[in-house]
Amino acid sequence: MFNYVVRRVLQFIPVWLGVAILVFLMVHLIPGDPVNAMMGGRPISGEAVEQMRHQLGLDRPLLTQLVDYLGRAVRGDMGNSLISKAPVSKDIIDRFPYTLQLALAGLGLGIPIGIIFGVIGAVKRGTLVDKGLLVGSLVFISVPGFWFALLLIYVFSVWLGWLPIGGTGGLKALIMPAFVLSLGGAATLTRLTRTSMLEVLRSDYVRTARSKGLSERVVLYKHALRNALNPVVTIVGLEFAGLLGGAFILEQVYSRPGLGRLAVQAIFTRDFPMVQGIVLYSSTLFLLANLLVDISYALLDPRIRYR
Repeated sequence: MFNYVVRRVLQFIPVWLGVAILVFLMVHLIPGDPVNAMMGGRPISGEAVEQMRHQLGLDRPLLTQLVDYLGRAVRGDMGNSLISKAPVSKDIIDRFPYTLQLALAGLGLGIPIGIIFGVIGAVKRGTLVDKGLLVGSLVFISVPGFWFALLLIYVFSVWLGWLPIGGTGGLKALIMPAFVLSLGGAATLTRLTRTSMLEVLRSDYVRTARSKGLSERVVLYKHALRNALNPVVTIVGLEFAGLLGGAFILEQVYSRPGLGRLAVQAIFTRDFPMVQGIVLYSSTLFLLANLLVDISYALLDPRIRYR
């Protein structure tokens, strides 16, 4: 197990370096002069342009800039914001708890709902309940989350007045965005859990367990469900990273001061160091989620650690 984890961590390092290099090249791939792009076409003197290029380190050789950027990124130093002049990492750390809170709330709702509905669909295969779950999951996967967000705002905030439209005012302000964020993940988990459970329920060891006289509850939850969770764990890890991206959109709809709003503000104000920092930070979280999925795979199925 230890060797397996070490191998996965070592594989993480070159992938992260590749992502960091791509993030660094974002500014240099901008057509024309990056400083002019940051200024949004506003008139600026040549002296001011050279001063900003020196401030951003753009007057140095590209390889030197890359090595310096990677060295600072490893230490968590992503430069300073062009707008607030504060360290980018500080702004990200200040905003990240709001995004993490929303993502975890969405995941906490989506996982049990998706697994429960998936098991029900597998057990009730071919019935109206199963067909209803399949149709419902397809709808929630297909329809954009922001549409449901606006619908819930109209019903529960404007019409009924039960919940606040947005902000961070306690649990009530978290209910609608967390529920909307959980819909897509729960729908995906429902379909995946159903498919995985159906495959496991047709296996020989499940038939053997039933032939021993074990109750259907024991067969389902002790023998079938655990073995059906391996592909589900993969999706959960990827869903978490995806939920962070979905939270970015919902933060705009529900006016939550998380990374999503910070990223949108940085794009509109052409604060490229901030955009770079948020992209690298989010990419790192995505890679860490994949790493945790690989490790949890080995915990669920001991055979994997020997591969």
